[in-house]
Order: sequence, then C-alpha cells, then structure tokens
Amino acid sequence: MHSPVLPDLPNLPPTRPAAARVSLLGLACAGAALAAQAQAQTQTDPPMPVVEVIGTTPLPGIGIDRNLLPYPVQTAGERERKGARAGNLSEYMAQNLTGVNVNEVQGSPFQNDLTFRGYRASPLLGAPQGISVFLDGVRINEGFGDVINWDMLPEAAIASVTLVPGANPTYGLNSLGGALAFRTKSGRTDPGFEADVSLGSFGRKRIDLGYGAQFEDGWHAFVAGTRFMEDGWRDYSNGRLGNVFAKFGRSMGRDNWDLSLLHGTSTLVGNGLLPDELYEDDRRTVYTHPDRSRNRVQQLAFNAEHWLDSSTVVSALVYGRNSRRRTVNGDINPAYESYAEACEGGFDAGGAPIEDDECVDDDGNPLTRAEALGLAPGVLNQTRTRQRSYGFGLNLARDVGIHKFSVGASAERSRVRYEQTTEDADFDDSRGAVAFPGAESELDAAVRGHAWNAALYASDTMSLSGATHLTASARYNVAKVTNTLTNENGVQPTESFRYTKLNPALGITHRLGSGWTLFANVAQNTRVPTVIELGCADPEQPCALPTGLQADPFLEQVTSRTIEAGARLEENGKGRVSVSVYQSVNRDDILFLRAGATQLGYFDNFERTRHRGVDLSAQRNFGPFAARLGYSYLDATYDADGSLFAGERTVQVRPGTRIAGLPRHTFKLGLDWRPSAQWMFGADLVAVSSLVTQGNEDGLLEDLEDDEPPATGNAGIAGHAVLALRASYKPTRQLEFYARINNALDRRYETYGVLAENMFPDGQLVQPALGTEEAQDARFVAPGAPRSFSVGMNYKF
Repeated sequence: MHSPVLPDLPNLPPTRPAAARVSLLGLACAGAALAAQAQAQTQTDPPMPVVEVIGTTPLPGIGIDRNLLPYPVQTAGERERKGARAGNLSEYMAQNLTGVNVNEVQGSPFQNDLTFRGYRASPLLGAPQGISVFLDGVRINEGFGDVINWDMLPEAAIASVTLVPGANPTYGLNSLGGALAFRTKSGRTDPGFEADVSLGSFGRKRIDLGYGAQFEDGWHAFVAGTRFMEDGWRDYSNGRLGNVFAKFGRSMGRDNWDLSLLHGTSTLVGNGLLPDELYEDDRRTVYTHPDRSRNRVQQLAFNAEHWLDSSTVVSALVYGRNSRRRTVNGDINPAYESYAEACEGGFDAGGAPIEDDECVDDDGNPLTRAEALGLAPGVLNQTRTRQRSYGFGLNLARDVGIHKFSVGASAERSRVRYEQTTEDADFDDSRGAVAFPGAESELDAAVRGHAWNAALYASDTMSLSGATHLTASARYNVAKVTNTLTNENGVQPTESFRYTKLNPALGITHRLGSGWTLFANVAQNTRVPTVIELGCADPEQPCALPTGLQADPFLEQVTSRTIEAGARLEENGKGRVSVSVYQSVNRDDILFLRAGATQLGYFDNFERTRHRGVDLSAQRNFGPFAARLGYSYLDATYDADGSLFAGERTVQVRPGTRIAGLPRHTFKLGLDWRPSAQWMFGADLVAVSSLVTQGNEDGLLEDLEDDEPPATGNAGIAGHAVLALRASYKPTRQLEFYARINNALDRRYETYGVLAENMFPDGQLVQPALGTEEAQDARFVAPGAPRSFSVGMNYKF
C-alpha cells in the first residue's frame, strides 16, 4: 500500500513507510505501567513522527493514517513475521495477533481452523464462516462454503498482513467479525534474491525462494515459490504442497499497474478428532482413515492505479480464479451405525435378533446374523469440487481539505460444480477404510450452482478539528444464488434466491494532549448463504457434510452489528498500548445442526448469537529487550432459546449458553533479547482457558428420558499453556541461521472437543452379530501437536 513518487507532480505524497511492528495483546495493568513510564521519559531531540497508513478497502488507494481509524487495526510486515520464525502464516497469527486463536481440528499445519473474536476463517465445510480474506484485493473465500484454503496462500510472496476487526461494510460480504488482507511483494518494493530453507521434526522440509528486479522505464518483476513436505506427527498424515507466484508490472509517472499469476497444488491429510480412549493410549493415532484432500488453484489478477492529481487516485482490479478440490474420506457407514444401535442386544444361537423391535431389514423383517455380517461397516466418501470466479473492482480515493473519501464498486460471479460418490468399505486392523468386495461407486449428490454479487460503497473521514475525526461509510449489496441439485430422487427443480442489504458504519476518534487517542465505532455487515448451506437446509432430509444436498428451504442472510470503543497510545520507536471493548451481535446466524445420526445434519438460521469482549495489548522496547504482553476476554454465547443437535443428543440452549470451542481468556507473552547485532533469542507463550465441548453446551451428557434425571457433567476441554523458544544468528547482513522449538515443554493438550458415539471401543469395531462390545458415547478431542524442532537458513542479496 504505497503511493508512487511522481516527479512531474511536486505535491504528491511520498512513498509510505512499511507497516510497523504488530501491536500484540497486553494486560491493562501492564499497559498502564508502560504508558506511565513513557510519560515520565523525556528526550532532548524527539524523533520525527512516523505515520503508518492503512488501507480502508481491499483495493489500494490513498489510505488513512492509522491513528484516525475508529477501530484497532493490526498489521504485520515481513520483518515481524520472519523474526517470529513461525511455521506458517496461520501459526504466526495465532501466536501474535490480538484475539486470534486456532482449533487444530484437522491436525494438519495448513488446515487450521482459525478464529478471531470467535468468528471463523476455516477450511472446514459446515463451520460458520465470518471472516473475509483478500489477496491483493481478490476475495479468496471459496464460493461453495466461504471456506479458506490456507494451503493455497503464496506465503513466500506475502509482504504484509492487515487484520481489520468488526462488521466493516467496506470489505464486503462475509466480514462479520473482521477482514484479513494480504499484500504481495513486487520487484519495485522487494528487489533482490531471497532463499529460506528449513528442516524439522516429523519429516518437515520447506523451501521458499523469491526474486525481484527493477528495470529501465519503471518495469519490474517478481517471482516466488514455496515447497513443503512432511510425514506428519500423527499416523497416516503425510502431506505436501507447492505454489508459484509471479508478478510483472510497470510504475512510471502517474500510473502503476501489475499483472500477477498464482498456481498452487497440495495433498494434505487431516485426520480429525480422537475419542478419549484412543487419545489417552496414543495421541498420534487416528480414528478412521484415509482423510485426504487435494487442492489446486490458479489465479490471474490485474491491478492498476492512476493518479489524477497529487491527491486523487483511481484504482482498478480485474481477476479470475479457478480452484479444484478432491477429497477421499474413510468413515463409518451411517446405515451400519444405525444397525449397531438397533441390534445392540445381539443375536441368539439361531441367528435371530434377541431384541427385534428395531433390529429389522429394509422390509421390516427381523435382521438375521448372516445378513448383519454382510453389511458394510465403512464408506469411502469421495468428492469433486470445481469453482470458477470472475470479478472486478473500481475505487476512487481523494484527499482534499478536511475530507479523505473513497467511493467504489465491485462485482463478482462464481460457478460451482460439485459431486459426491460413495463406496461401501470395510475396515482393516488400522481402522483404514478399504473398498468392500464387489462395491461400486455410486453418485450420492451433485450440484451446479451460480452466484453473483454486486456492490456500491463510499467512505469519508472528515476532520472536525485538529484532534477529532469522524468516519462514515456505507455499502449496498445485491446478491443472487442459483442451484440445480441432483440427489437420490433425481434432478431437482432449479432454485434461485436473491438478497439485498444496505450496511452503514459510523466512527469517531479524538486525540488527547497526552498522546492517547480515544475511538468509538458502530458498524453493520452481512453474509449471504452459500451453495452448500442453501442445498442442505431441510431437517426432514439431513445431509452428511459435505454430501446429501437437497432442494431446500430459504435461508436468511446473516446480519452482524458491531459496537466498539477504546483507547490507544502510539510511541514512535518505543512501543504501543491499546485497549478495546466490543460487542458483535449476529441475527439469523447460519449454523450446521446435527440431526440424529452423528454424520447427518442441516443448515438453519439461529435467531441471535452474541460475541463481546475486551482486547488489551502493550508493546515496549527496553534497550536490547522487547516485550509484548496481551490479554483477550471473549464471551461468545447464544442469545436466544433454541435446539442444537450434536451426535445422539439434543442440546437446549438459552441466552447466555456458551458457544463451543472458544476460550474466554487468552494470554500471550513475547520476549526478544538482542545481545548483539548478530544474535537474537526469543520466547513466545500462549495460554488459553478451558473450552466448551460441542454437545455439552448445556452441561449435560445425556437427554432426559422416561422421567429419569439426565446425566450431568462437564466434558469441556481443559485450558493449557504452550511455550515456544527461538534463536537466530546473523554472521553477515545477507546470511542468517535460526532455530525454533514449538511446545518446548511437550505439554499434552487439546484444542477442540465433540460428544459423539465411539464405534471402536477398545479400538475394535462394534459388531453385534459377533457379540462385541456396544458402541459408547464418548468425547472426541483435537490433540495439540507435541514438541517439535526446526532449524533453517535465510539468505538475501
């Protein structure tokens, strides 16, 4: 987000500085102490103030001084990310950005379920998405379920990340809890060559290469690539990915433009949750497998900006994005699960069910032992998804007088092709699903969908006085989703749903004489239901995600309203202090509700959910030392009466019932020590409080039956603290060696939990026909990664 220096326009703004160090979380008392110390210190020659400019839309433009924004924006440049030596971008954000947490549901480092203030950006279909993600202005939430494929980000080419909180309407659809904007490098901003090579535990190998160059007459080019491979820390969890990013453009006079191309592929394994019994025995094992995903993406984007004069710039974006996803998952056959429950009483010596009230075949006749032995216990679910999207954006930004305003328009059209096939399977000794003898692949569901949206928006930051600024913005959205579904009943009639909404925002900042800035903001934004959500919205015809699409009822769009207020102190070269109090309320939230069998469910609107909390942060430099302290409080609850379905039980929620998987308290501490120009040592601590387990939100373990009291108990996930250590040695300006230890104390911890039925008690498949142990209700957990080591080398010239 840099303005060009135009020699023929003497009053044009100079090139803006790179994003300053990320402002991390901090305790209120620590923030107050640091602020007091800053006030006490004096300097004979105060440094010139550094103005950090933040973009207020996904498209580049003039931008706004960070101190004028009525909400807390977090930024991280390459220097901050490289210094942290995190394994990837999502790991960095979880360890360093305020309000960000990770649920390791999949167990793969590039398939993290990332939350910010309780809103998700996740690769999992069915997760209630609430964060929009942009790469150079291109929205990369995939059209089928608004999911985010973290493995398809070109990390070697990322120059900066910006995290904007709240229901900001200028960032468009899906920005309910916030927006993430990634900017890439160019030959103009990052000339030279860089190589980063690392090796680590669990067979991890990674190499990042990048090269940028400037040529005569303003031409520039940049190319970067990443290759990653691992055996994985859990069984059967090897993965790999690779991507290449290239950018070519020109910057001359009043004009800047670039053309970028992204190509990425990956094969990753996400082995998911483990029942407590298996987890306690061996946290590296898996429940069932395979669970493999193959992703491929190509993206072509053209960005351009033209300065009409020294204070007015027009920006344009045109892009196309094509993604493909193939998955294969070995799961329990829902029909076999139903049989195991209905026939749990077993069979007599003659082969007849002992309790035959429900143990019957498709015709209602008692099921025999021979027939039961012929049932396929497993199923191989395979999916294919193709998504193509095209869009453009246009923005005019002007800085004149007391106004800094921008107006713009955007439009996008996407096409989705999806199909799922199922194949009966058996399980081997490792609980791996193997095709059943003679089984044939059958089409289970398919959809052809089209979606388009268009919007007009405007924003203005007006100076009411030298210390007070008012920011107002609004966006008008129009969206339409059209589906043609195919299921067991054949091709269904085409459905079409249309949504419109005007979303406003209003905020104010006031700078005090002491250097503190007060801010307050109120904003509204929306999310439109996706193809998968509209295709699975009938409780009478539940789906097995991501399968079983139906011609279903209408879903309302989600409307989120955020109110936020706080204060911040910016001290050039010394540190930052920030405190923010917020509340976000979602109306007509879209949730995936379980219906009966563990794997089945449907999407529905839930009347109201609420996220409120406090973010405190402080950062301070003390000579060779730098400290970052942080604390986040999050109260994420349902705010209406309703019923949730999880596994075999129904959860009755009421206002105040906590949402599963989100910690109330998160504490982050970072310390850096630079004893010399060559050496750096650091430590990062992340501590979170306990989590509510899905299916145990009401504090019950079983439903009320026959006037008997239900079983009560807390099946929650215990809080934990994880410590990481890092060090680097830089013998020359070009060469650096580094090392990192994650989970240095090798703590055993979990990051998510679900109540469900365990079909493998003692590791063995439930088989009533053979008189084995009955299925058991159990807590399934997402195990955290054990201690790991990594070493690497970075070289630049």
